[in-house]
Amino acid sequence: MATKTDTIGTRIRYWRMRRGGMSQAVLAGLAGVSQPYISQVESGRKTIDRRSTLVAIAAALQVTVADLLGQGTEPGDPARERAAESVPAIWSALIEIEDGERRPSTRSRDELTADIAQSDQLRNRSHYPAMARMLPGLLLEAAAVGGTVLAQVAYQASTCLRNLGYRHLALNAARIAVAAAEDVEEPAWLGASRFAYAQSLPIEAAPLAARGADRSMAELQAAAADERVRQMLGQLHLVAALASTVSGRPDVARDHLAEAAREAATLGDPADGAGFNGCGFGPTNVGLWEMSIAAESGEPGRVIELSRTVQPQVLTASIRQMSYWLDLGRALTESSRDAEALVAFVRAEQAAPVPFALSPLAQDAVVTMAQRAKRRAVPTELRQLAGRLGISLAS
Repeated sequence: MATKTDTIGTRIRYWRMRRGGMSQAVLAGLAGVSQPYISQVESGRKTIDRRSTLVAIAAALQVTVADLLGQGTEPGDPARERAAESVPAIWSALIEIEDGERRPSTRSRDELTADIAQSDQLRNRSHYPAMARMLPGLLLEAAAVGGTVLAQVAYQASTCLRNLGYRHLALNAARIAVAAAEDVEEPAWLGASRFAYAQSLPIEAAPLAARGADRSMAELQAAAADERVRQMLGQLHLVAALASTVSGRPDVARDHLAEAAREAATLGDPADGAGFNGCGFGPTNVGLWEMSIAAESGEPGRVIELSRTVQPQVLTASIRQMSYWLDLGRALTESSRDAEALVAFVRAEQAAPVPFALSPLAQDAVVTMAQRAKRRAVPTELRQLAGRLGISLAS
């Protein structure tokens, strides 16, 4: 038996009870799903594989998707607790910068450049707690310089905060990045900052993310001769494709995905595996996003099929490799191919331990596999993986 008090299913049941003891049938009707589906999700026998379903259930319960995911609110995870110690100072730095205050710089330009490079390396390896410790001082130093320096550091802060579950602060950091890039009229960094902004918006705001990406692409077209701008145009097409899928606009999503694929085919994968600002835009990244879009569309078979054509190791960002294995593992779980799913989840954890441990979707998939295995011997590797995620499996 798998036991964990903070799965998505248990949170749904908690909020359902808080809403005057709302029945599963009523919740199902409001969310546009079936009562057996709600029952299976609450008991941990089924995962929620689509963001749009989370949005619908959250709206029916009058809570946010973040409430159902427990993002940035739950104690107990060592990685989140280490990072949380730095979050108040990051928040204070963001407020100071947004208010227009600028402290004198205490570091030379070479020292600042080295610190930004170190932070970027931590981002590339998904070492977000260590990155969070650097960010308060780094943000204030970057603000003293402004321009693309501030845009880059604020982008890093947005990425770090979003992956740690502090999406509201990630949005603040993205706004600072956008403003800094606009001040110096730097199209490539403006594209990167707008991409960070779209990713930081809550899932409920998917239509806004799609519209914002469309506007950003229109603004950047005049600078499309710059290869860095073309990479960011491609990334904006990808985020618009996913947001459109969540919003129930599959035709628009297909158009954006086709444009991203066309751009990627002309650029190829970045030779260093990173590309501008580590975005990794190229055919491989398009394939990874296509897997995520297929998962959001409720097509696990398509995710598995696409996985055979994607080689995530050509990209250096560990978060992209984790995304590949996590999406594949969830699709395999949905297809009841638990032994293969377990292998995929272990690979995801190896690629990026911190974001994998913080992923509610990974936790719920492991709970589902454990529930299915409860009438037979639970594989040792599954028991160990569950333990690392804070899931207790009864002997």
